[in-house]
Amino acid sequence: MAQKYLIRRDTGAWVLQVWVAFAAAVALCVAGVWNAPGEGIDRAFLAIAFLFGLSAAFGVAKTVRDNRDEQVDTPAWILQVWAAFAVSVIVTLWGLSRLELAGWERGYMFAAWLFLISSTFTLAKTVRDNHEAGLLEASQSVAERGPETTAQAPRALP
Repeated sequence: MAQKYLIRRDTGAWVLQVWVAFAAAVALCVAGVWNAPGEGIDRAFLAIAFLFGLSAAFGVAKTVRDNRDEQVDTPAWILQVWAAFAVSVIVTLWGLSRLELAGWERGYMFAAWLFLISSTFTLAKTVRDNHEAGLLEASQSVAERGPETTAQAPRALP
């Protein structure tokens, strides 16, 4: 008899909250960059730094999750992912320090950036959890039906 696993899925409310938080973080970052004082090139640099951080955070989340049970990525890849994340943090902090912002404006931008990074990790985990739960459910349903029912006869073309 096939072993059954308890499959835990996130509630719809949790998934909605995660997506809403991520969208809010992106919107707050866009609003902050759009309304920041200074030269256009400074705001563009900050926007690139925020996007770099967003991409690097997804990369870290994926790499950590992929290597959770055993190392599947090369050490060079893992180093590159973490280095990219570190560089994105340094570049963003440098960009925030370079802009001529009032204290509250700098605090807003810093908080929006932290919210973006945090919600990115949470979104990546939620999406991956849902994907893995789906794979586990599919494998359990195949095990319950038995191997003879998994092969389907080819269908004729219309």
